[in-house]
Amino acid sequence: MRRPVTIPASNSALLCIDLQEEHRQDERLLAVEFDRVIDNVVRLQEAARQNGIPVYHFAYVVDAGSATILAHHPRLPDGRSAFSDKDDPLTAICPEVAPLEGERLTIKSEASAFGTGLGDELKAAGTEWLYVCGVWTEACVDATVKAALKLGFRVALVKDSCGSGSVAMHQTGILNLANRLYGGAVLTTEAACRLVAGETAEGWTPETPVPIRYDYEDAAALYKNL
Repeated sequence: MRRPVTIPASNSALLCIDLQEEHRQDERLLAVEFDRVIDNVVRLQEAARQNGIPVYHFAYVVDAGSATILAHHPRLPDGRSAFSDKDDPLTAICPEVAPLEGERLTIKSEASAFGTGLGDELKAAGTEWLYVCGVWTEACVDATVKAALKLGFRVALVKDSCGSGSVAMHQTGILNLANRLYGGAVLTTEAACRLVAGETAEGWTPETPVPIRYDYEDAAALYKNL
């Protein structure tokens, strides 16, 4: 249900997931409406910085020769990763949302941002709430949100600052996360910026277990109402 939400700036952080050039330049990995996602993340980052909220950046980069890469990871004929290869310049973070001096960029080779020791660092800093944005919604964003919830964080999922390979993939990805976002909220970028600034804003929170049952016909309308 939609209700007023407040989030203390003193115990929150912003996680920016995989906002890399390949998602607007590599035909295989294009995220729909990616420019809109980038514009919204710019707003989020500016609000966070103005209000003293730390900004964490993550990029998915694969070294196909690493012993930690799964045996069945997709590879090109020459052995390089079929996506997000370490030698591909398009793995760079988009300049509009790139880290500023003092902000950390963490390179990861798995979906979740929490495979990097992030959880311990955030807990040591007293962080309770995580604003989450990035791509792809049903992949790395999904894995990061689920890992955060498992570790006891509260997640503010900024729906229009996320994106995926199609509108349907994005919308159903958000709906699936919303169904289990216990203790957290689904927000618009506008609402998130107001919360970051210390105001109260309206967000959607799950009041019962798995409250959204959707079909092909009504998924878009249910997403719009979050």
